[in-house]
Amino acid sequence: MLGFVLGGAALLYVAYGMLMVQAHWALVYPFYDQSVLDLPDFVPEVLDTDEGPMTAYVHRGAEGAPVVLYFMGNVGALTAFAPMLEHHAEAGRSVLAMGYRGGGGLPGEPSEARLKADALVLYDAVDRLVPGHGPVVAHGYSLGTGIATYVAAERGLDGLVLSAPYARMCELMVPRSWLPACQMPGVQKWQSLRDAGRVTEPAMVLHGVEDDLIPFGHGQRMAEALRAELVPIPAGGHDDLMGKAPYLDSIDRFIDGLGR
Repeated sequence: MLGFVLGGAALLYVAYGMLMVQAHWALVYPFYDQSVLDLPDFVPEVLDTDEGPMTAYVHRGAEGAPVVLYFMGNVGALTAFAPMLEHHAEAGRSVLAMGYRGGGGLPGEPSEARLKADALVLYDAVDRLVPGHGPVVAHGYSLGTGIATYVAAERGLDGLVLSAPYARMCELMVPRSWLPACQMPGVQKWQSLRDAGRVTEPAMVLHGVEDDLIPFGHGQRMAEALRAELVPIPAGGHDDLMGKAPYLDSIDRFIDGLGR
């Protein structure tokens, strides 16, 4: 009888795991905001990829200015990150902000592999989109930190900025799902630590010490793996870093110091 009960429980657990593998896509890529970015001097540029067109929004600064490749969080619409984009632009930088397939009014389906591949297409278009540019920096927030780290590992950047990064997103799924997410097939794992070991460029990690979505310890681990400067944001959560000191000042110091 006990064996029958345990066997039934095991079958239910497996069925639950299979259901969660399907359901977790909507949690990783909710993309509930379909508003289209509409900022002065940010121009949509359509780039060809092996899976159809992707869209980036481009602000061109002065010749020789740094270029920021911006990779947003999983809201999926760049309108939610307009204050950060405007800050980079007002600081005199060129900005290439990647739109995510399926979000911000754009067609397509997101996945870890697809978003990372799109990011490399964006990087490879920098010279054409912003001729005469200065240092190239990838800046990622939350979900986008995995993309930024991947670009830094695959291409030659001048700097990397990570805001509220995860070491391995699949780790965050474990306590929420009671499943070994990092070992399960079909799970979008986003294991940034693997890419961090291949990054050689200067890096800065900024993380709210009160972040209850991606704990501060993830930022500490990423900073250690990247040999990066770690900037704790006192009283900072996950979604309020823009309004906390020393967030913007630290980013400006890092980017403005590149190449000097």
